[in-house]
Amino acid sequence: MSLGDAYIGPSTLNLRRELPAKSAVATTAKHGDKVQILEYRHRIVRVRTESGVEGWTDMRQLLTPAQMDGLRQMAETAAQYPSQGTATVFEALNVHTEANRASPSFWQIPENGKVEVIGHTLAPRTQRVETFEPAPVKRTPTRRKTKQQATQPKLPPPPRPPAPKPPDNWTALSLPNRQSIDPTPADPPKPAPAPVPAPPVPMDDWSLVRAPGGKVGWVLTRPLNMAIPDEVAQYAEGHRITSYFALGQVHDHDDVKSNWLWTTINKGLQPYEFDSFRVFVWSLKHHRYETAYIERDVVGHFPIQVDNSASVPRFALVLEGDDGHLYRKMYTFEGFRIRMVGKERYQATPVVEMPKTAGLEAPPEAAPKHSWYAGAKERLRHLFR
Repeated sequence: MSLGDAYIGPSTLNLRRELPAKSAVATTAKHGDKVQILEYRHRIVRVRTESGVEGWTDMRQLLTPAQMDGLRQMAETAAQYPSQGTATVFEALNVHTEANRASPSFWQIPENGKVEVIGHTLAPRTQRVETFEPAPVKRTPTRRKTKQQATQPKLPPPPRPPAPKPPDNWTALSLPNRQSIDPTPADPPKPAPAPVPAPPVPMDDWSLVRAPGGKVGWVLTRPLNMAIPDEVAQYAEGHRITSYFALGQVHDHDDVKSNWLWTTINKGLQPYEFDSFRVFVWSLKHHRYETAYIERDVVGHFPIQVDNSASVPRFALVLEGDDGHLYRKMYTFEGFRIRMVGKERYQATPVVEMPKTAGLEAPPEAAPKHSWYAGAKERLRHLFR
């Protein structure tokens, strides 16, 4: 009897024939495959695929129908987000359903693959809790008594020795007399030790990326490398490039060069996306890139929008003002001059995410035996109806 439906979260998932992790693989399912939940034990569930093959897997590798719908909705909504630049990876990188290391990885960016960066978030680092089986307790065998030992009578224990006598000056050692003899006051009580502050929660930078085929997911930001030309990237001076955009083109004889806008951040693990932005222009005199405008010590947020359709390129950035509010500032790029032409209040829109509260949950371990199965069945019925 089926307890509910679920979907495979990772790109590929091995379903085992038995509960132990080293048991044989019954079948391999792919991301998005629908399975039926037949039984679960703590965090391990037995599922059946549409082809009828049954196997065991970790509950955290499955997505509920609500999460699967949320993943599709996230891809549809993120298709409208403006790209903040193309990034590449030197090694294969897992793409997760959530900004969480323990969330399922449902596809991979291949080596030297390219994706569009469309969002950023700062999330606490969570470690996956590994399931394990407790080792069996080793018991030492007890020796059997011989027939002679069993028939031998038990001897009573020896009598206790007499208690020691009190000293002759026991009256001088009593508490009142000691206070009169030794008038030294008692030491004051020591103050309670100060509470030890809790260690800071480790955080991770996550980027929302979009693949050429339209898939959307979260990846760790550190392995991403923005694919701006090296002749511009060399001016990063150790700062991380978070976005870049072309601002028109310049013809230098047979070469065609683009002017660039980029944003950088000096130190990661921040709730904002950049602390500096800069405009590079191609110098026809020196045949190299030079800085036309730079602004440092800002608090900037995505999205950044660029419009190259008119004769004069325009771009807009979301910056935090001195009053703590966000403002959208519009700039024009006229020749080699950058001019701010507008400023307005900006209301931040949270990055769309798939629902996190609809996940599978293990049954409470302290549930009574007579209600365990009924409670598990009712819980799953509510989750998947």
